[in-house]
Amino acid sequence: MSKRSGQLKLGAFIYGVGHHIAAWRHPESDSSGFLKLDYYKRFAQIAERGLFDMIFVEDVPSLPEPLDTAVAHTLSARAEPVTLLSALAGVTEHIGLAGTVSTTYSEPYHVARKFASLDQLSHGRAAWNVVTTSMEAASHHFGKDHHLDHALRYERAREFVDVVTSLWDSWEEGAVLMDRIRGVFADPNKVHDVSYNGRFFNVEGPLTVPRSPQGRPVIVQAGSSDTGQEFAAQTAEVVFTAWQTLQEAQAFYHSLKSRLVKYGRTYDQLKIMPGVLPIIGSTEQEAKEKEAYLQELVVPEVGLQMVSRILRVDLSGYPLDNPVPDLPDAEEINGGKSRYQLLVDMARRDRLTIRGLIARVTGARGHQTIAGTPEQIADHLELYFNSRGCDGFNIMPPYLPGGLEEFVDHVVPILQQRGLYRTAYTGTTLREHLGLAVPDNKFISNTSGRDIHDSSVI
Repeated sequence: MSKRSGQLKLGAFIYGVGHHIAAWRHPESDSSGFLKLDYYKRFAQIAERGLFDMIFVEDVPSLPEPLDTAVAHTLSARAEPVTLLSALAGVTEHIGLAGTVSTTYSEPYHVARKFASLDQLSHGRAAWNVVTTSMEAASHHFGKDHHLDHALRYERAREFVDVVTSLWDSWEEGAVLMDRIRGVFADPNKVHDVSYNGRFFNVEGPLTVPRSPQGRPVIVQAGSSDTGQEFAAQTAEVVFTAWQTLQEAQAFYHSLKSRLVKYGRTYDQLKIMPGVLPIIGSTEQEAKEKEAYLQELVVPEVGLQMVSRILRVDLSGYPLDNPVPDLPDAEEINGGKSRYQLLVDMARRDRLTIRGLIARVTGARGHQTIAGTPEQIADHLELYFNSRGCDGFNIMPPYLPGGLEEFVDHVVPILQQRGLYRTAYTGTTLREHLGLAVPDNKFISNTSGRDIHDSSVI
């Protein structure tokens, strides 16, 4: 394996008090702090001490089902991402701030305005994680009769991103003059009307927030299905994905990157960052014992219902030590197709029992779990990076804050010693951290007038 040029990227993924479903029961997790600013401040500052590119905040707009089990046995409450990230912008200086907002249950102008504001307040550190929402229950929270079909959700998402980026571009760089002598706040020739008429949205602009220091917030996307890949190739700058083997990761990396050319994009304009849950011990045996302890904390019905929810199949009537039963083709479900297929492939490839699949999913939710010494974890990350299975990783600590502190204190120095990771921040914006160029303004590169009407522009 030849050494790859460049350095890997790292995101720190905050999920409650840890990514393991039983993290809230772990004696070293700060379970009482999950809705307190001091808790999130500590997380963000640990990640910034580790020189992470960004922190990543998920959003699930609906409680898991069945409701009784979720409320009784899991830490199911969450802070709203943009509100949280706005607070963290004031207690950090360098680290990027990525938040999840759904295109299925939001409006473009509102999303554009929120992230443009966060980008200004953080001096160019914001990122929007674009999701279409796979949970059917969410539809009823937003007054909808039914959850949109998978393909239709992505059609809406493409148009949604088109509207949002048009609004972000409605102010050119340098539009704000702040000329007190002449009494001119901004140049009206550099503030553009947006008159968007599409299949799903009719939106008028311009936005109320000027163009940010990094041009636009970074676009993150998490879909890995064929439809999701096409959407990412067209719109995304960072992709958060999940794979269990190096071969799967390499195949996805090649598949997604090779799609970029049809949209006039190059490989370096998109970073692929799969999730990894590291369980760190001074020895491999200690790490395995820590992993086993976390599994002992899982309430059995929680794990069973978690797997059943992803697979859209009620597994409660099957013996836990039997093989996973035959499952429908991914095209037959209307949920998260890529995660569904990942679990199906995992069960078939590794001949897992239902109990075995539960153990895999309750920790990393389909992402890779690596239990080992700091050197072993660094070896794993280096292998995937140098083998072009990724451009970096989203680190998913099993419990917080200790799981992140262990990674920063013990794994990061090894990556730095190997020349795989930065030793200091060299830029100020998230785009600079990730090596992403400031995007062209649509009004300058694609139009000569003050209006934009073409809903096909992405």
